[in-house]
Amino acid sequence: MVQLSLFSADIDEPADSDLAGLLAAHGQSQHTDTGTRISIAVIEPWRAQAIVRELLATGLPAEISASYEGHPVARTMPSSELDDLAGRWTSGAVKAVPAGWVPSPRALRLWVLAAGRPEGDRYLLGLDPHVPESHAPLATALMRVGIAPTLVGTRGPTPALRIAGGRRLQRLLEYVGRPPAIAGAAAAWPHGSGDTHGLDAHTAAH
Repeated sequence: MVQLSLFSADIDEPADSDLAGLLAAHGQSQHTDTGTRISIAVIEPWRAQAIVRELLATGLPAEISASYEGHPVARTMPSSELDDLAGRWTSGAVKAVPAGWVPSPRALRLWVLAAGRPEGDRYLLGLDPHVPESHAPLATALMRVGIAPTLVGTRGPTPALRIAGGRRLQRLLEYVGRPPAIAGAAAAWPHGSGDTHGLDAHTAAH
């Protein structure tokens, strides 16, 4: 079974600041007359469903729309409550990682939901290919929670932070908690030493 840490998305209280996990991936913030909207386009529909569930848990109205390419987009409704978060993650007109950012468990969970995928016995957290200057600071941010990654794919369209080693993978799993009970989620979820991944897959399928 997954052993819950004192720092786990399964027991952490949702907060607006957790949406930083979407911005750490390829999420975007948009300022409107009625506040900030945060959105992220994904390939698999289950990701959009799971992200919207997490957004609603923070008390923010959220919905699933579609991109021009027809991909699902999970997004908040414009809210002044997100103005401060967007401001911290912006330098001029460009997305930027706040100095000293430490990802919360639920921020890491949203990052996994948006852009996490297994690679054999390793795990990848996707990065924003359009903001390469954010990649190194995000690697440092993971190190602050005891997960030392390797930056890979920086010259291609799918840059990512690669997490390898049983101890690091177990720590990531303890932080992000169990996969959502949506078909397809368990197969994309991180797994650590002693994790009964098949049990989680069975749970997600029901």
